[in-house]
Amino acid sequence: MQNHRQIILGIDPGTLVMGYGVIAVNGRAIELLEMDAIKLSAKKDHYERLQIIQEKIISIIVRFRPHYFAIEAPFFGKNVQSMLKLGRAQGVAIAAAMQAGIPVTEYSPRKVKQSITGNGNADKEQVWKMLQRITGLPDSSPAFDASDALAVAVCHQFQMTSPLQPNIPVKGKRKKSSWEDFVNQNPARIK
Repeated sequence: MQNHRQIILGIDPGTLVMGYGVIAVNGRAIELLEMDAIKLSAKKDHYERLQIIQEKIISIIVRFRPHYFAIEAPFFGKNVQSMLKLGRAQGVAIAAAMQAGIPVTEYSPRKVKQSITGNGNADKEQVWKMLQRITGLPDSSPAFDASDALAVAVCHQFQMTSPLQPNIPVKGKRKKSSWEDFVNQNPARIK
């Protein structure tokens, strides 16, 4: 039987701490390959931190050769400067994946929580407990930036395998889903 193992890199973006989680999926089995956080010094210039983020993401991509890249969308905050910096960090990570030719998908924090726990308002502890059940991780206290990134990767896997998700990117392109496509695929249903 052929091995259909897929590697997914999940990212929880940040300018001081950026979490990442790498999983391998074979059928329904999800195996954690690595989960960690890139910690950056607040004393470094913002642009230096962006360069470090890019270099680290590229090194993770080279090491694990992921098939998919999933990233958590920044939540909207009141501090515009913080949001701008977070958006830049996210953009650098996305650009690294795109340069490597990896399809990128973005998920809202609520979507990630709902996908993992069934509750879009779940707290970090609930998400961690479900991740432990899903991946078989030992009972320990998590580094939440890393576990959030793992949740993004697992969320992506769940979205790819859900029959209700027709718009997952395939080889960098989105599947087109429209009424015209539906009509063309289901001519017998037209009256």
